[in-house]
Amino acid sequence: MKMSDELLLLWNVVGWLLIHLGVSYLFSRMPLSWFTEPRSPFVAGLIEPSAREKLWYEEKLLVKKWKERLPDGGAWFKRGFVKRELSSRQSDYISRFLLETRRAEWTHWLTLALAPLFFVWNDAVADMIIIVYAIAANMPFIIVQRYNRYRLRRVERSLWGRE
Repeated sequence: MKMSDELLLLWNVVGWLLIHLGVSYLFSRMPLSWFTEPRSPFVAGLIEPSAREKLWYEEKLLVKKWKERLPDGGAWFKRGFVKRELSSRQSDYISRFLLETRRAEWTHWLTLALAPLFFVWNDAVADMIIIVYAIAANMPFIIVQRYNRYRLRRVERSLWGRE
């Protein structure tokens, strides 16, 4: 039996809502220690943004013009960490902020990776729409977290004379 278009649309909307909220909640409950520095230099090279990457975000993607328009999901959960602005220059706060940018980035990567679940009940056209949505709904947040993490590293180095 084929689902009606309205029911299929409802199924997709509810599915994405559950994935976004579920993954966000799950990651908000994870210990912060899970997001500490990677031990492998290879992994660290993939996780930590480079100066070239930051420049690309600024010059090609114009991240400074639109990043403030994105919602900050950190305020949505009891244990959430608001990343809207830098509210302290204390060492502990900067360290926590850095870890929270990693947590947020991984939240969006996992959400994006779950898009193929929708292929089970959608046709090829809907699958393409799902992929476009997943990228559009997650990549801006991933970009902002990586961009901010690079900037926070610079703040960290300048505050503690490591630049």
